[in-house]
Amino acid sequence: MLNAGDTAWVLASAALVMLMTPGLAFFYGGMVRAKSVLNMLMMNFIALAVVGVLWALYGFSMSFGDDAFGGLLGNFHFAGLENTFGKLAGFAVAATDSAPAVAWPGTDALPVLAFVMFQLMFAIITPALISGAIADRAKFWGWTLFVVIWVTVVYFPVAHWVFSFNGFIGENSVGGWIANNLKALDFAGGTAVHINAGAAGLALAIVLGKRKGFPKDTGRPHNVPFVLLGASLLWFGWYGFNAGSALAANDLAAVAFTNTTVATAAAVLGWLIVEQLKFGKPTTLGAASGAVAGLVAITPACGFVSPIGAIAIGLIAGVVCALAISLKFKFGFDDSLDVVGVHLVGGIVGTLLIGFFGTTSVNALGADGLFYGGGFTQLGRQALAAGAVLVYSFVLSFIIGFVIKKAGGFRVSTEDEVSGIDEAQHAESAYDFTGSGGGLGQPTIIPVKSATGTAKLEESKA
Repeated sequence: MLNAGDTAWVLASAALVMLMTPGLAFFYGGMVRAKSVLNMLMMNFIALAVVGVLWALYGFSMSFGDDAFGGLLGNFHFAGLENTFGKLAGFAVAATDSAPAVAWPGTDALPVLAFVMFQLMFAIITPALISGAIADRAKFWGWTLFVVIWVTVVYFPVAHWVFSFNGFIGENSVGGWIANNLKALDFAGGTAVHINAGAAGLALAIVLGKRKGFPKDTGRPHNVPFVLLGASLLWFGWYGFNAGSALAANDLAAVAFTNTTVATAAAVLGWLIVEQLKFGKPTTLGAASGAVAGLVAITPACGFVSPIGAIAIGLIAGVVCALAISLKFKFGFDDSLDVVGVHLVGGIVGTLLIGFFGTTSVNALGADGLFYGGGFTQLGRQALAAGAVLVYSFVLSFIIGFVIKKAGGFRVSTEDEVSGIDEAQHAESAYDFTGSGGGLGQPTIIPVKSATGTAKLEESKA
């Protein structure tokens, strides 16, 4: 029977996850230069339009249809969202002597279309995450073409591997190999979303090359309040992302909600401690980045660990990701907004730490990690899942990006990069101070070298 409460929670969670994409746009938009902010906002916003259409046409079917083509993706039984109307989805695990009955969600609890919309929002934000790695230098339509191809050949198959469980949509449905054969655990998208996007971001950063002036001039965030606003919207929406992945309004959703909160809080502290030790001062940008790192790391683990385990995961992620953002300088790739350091590294940390902190006392559908007597078995499964998604995403993303670049459709000219990508790509500017009789002139943006050698933007009246 349809469960109205669970359905309402999943639909509300879908709306929360949808809000994360505009939140991500502000998070990224605040970190770029003033002359690039509209392009960054648009690179995120276009994902809502493109992926929303593709998901209905064939994306959901490729992700959650029965195994096809050697089990690499789903079939096209749900193409055009056919065979979804009036259908229910869900399964339950029967009680045993050692564990109570666990519903994930309840048996036949949700309309299939509620699940379709919930998973759509994951498909939208994943390519949007990639955009931060190539800020300030990507052509808008080249990026849009990349999103079309990437979600088709990378995200939809990987979502099938990770999220499609046997028997969930129809009693005899057959899902993906990571979820059902490998039995790696990913509650809400550490592999399918964050490792996937982070690997793609690394590939595109290499393909598109460095921004002019990198590494000496990486640009300063033009609007730090935007960054904190975006991080706050992400944190808010992430409750739908993680707790909504319980697919029911139940104890497991409450556990995921709690773990999301405490892990994120611990990650903020971990990141700020690193900043204090390295630079002598904690920063607002660091607090926002630490929060996102914690959210990323707890995502795969939030339904499989205790709150104490979640705090440990968040703290470790905050420290490790704060240190990892310097990798781009060591290895020479220009990851503009630290997608690799936060999402790829954070996703790997969270995915692997399930192998240490996972406990069936929280979720009977999970597994006991090393610290709970489970040995190294689950850790090995987690590592294999993370490695498989990382390699697949990196290789395919590199090829797609390389082809689009060679066709002349991906990187803007140096002149457009220097003069302002917003004007060049969108014929707009985010800020116009021209007054109508008030005497304010259009500001002139003058790059000035600060004492530390970092480029600094100063405005003076024309």
